[in-house]
Amino acid sequence: MPVFAGLVEHLADLLQPLCHASAAAAAIVLFTALVRLLVHPLSRAAARGQRARTALRPRVAELRKRHGGNQEAFQKAVLELHAAEKVSPLSGCLPGLLQLPAFFLLYHLFSSPAIGGHGNGLLSHELLGAPLGGRWSDVLAGAGGGGFGSAGLVYLALFAVVAAVATVNFRRARRTAAGAGAGAVVGAEDQQVPGVGAVTKVMPYLSYATLVTVAVVPLAAALYVVTSTTWSAVERAVLYR
Repeated sequence: MPVFAGLVEHLADLLQPLCHASAAAAAIVLFTALVRLLVHPLSRAAARGQRARTALRPRVAELRKRHGGNQEAFQKAVLELHAAEKVSPLSGCLPGLLQLPAFFLLYHLFSSPAIGGHGNGLLSHELLGAPLGGRWSDVLAGAGGGGFGSAGLVYLALFAVVAAVATVNFRRARRTAAGAGAGAVVGAEDQQVPGVGAVTKVMPYLSYATLVTVAVVPLAAALYVVTSTTWSAVERAVLYR
């Protein structure tokens, strides 16, 4: 934690001439971008895996017809097909999973009153009047000028960005499913691994759950979430075009 706090402070010092009082917030956005750059090769690999799985859909549909109602045999055959083609049905999860440590570090860093036995100086930083260690509940309770003060406007802006990105992701996911074709082919691939079909159906709606995350975590962690979510939307638009 002290090392990570020092990194954020150093980035804030570098950005101070440009961002002034919001330098720490800008440092968090920059840190998020650096994390996303580190996992970008995995995102590219996930995109290649998605294209490979799409190319295998006709063969998966044939396996479904061949095995009929024998679900166990069908799943085993699909797993063998993916293993032979070196395709992982879960490769798309890796970029998100590898970002979790960075998110939790920020969450704890801006939730702890002390770091290394000393007061947490990062809690004094703000973004347009909204404390980076504060939460939306603090704003609603009257901190920072109330729900419609400068701090409240910061959260409204974050909510607007998250809602816009979530809507883009939702529509893209629906178009992808429609383009793949409703019925046997999509259903066959969704059942390649137990539970994957249910996850696939729920995934388009998960982007909206980010609104809840932004509302309950410290503002610093919310900035990480919003930046990372926006990056993901742009990245997917480029990699999956």
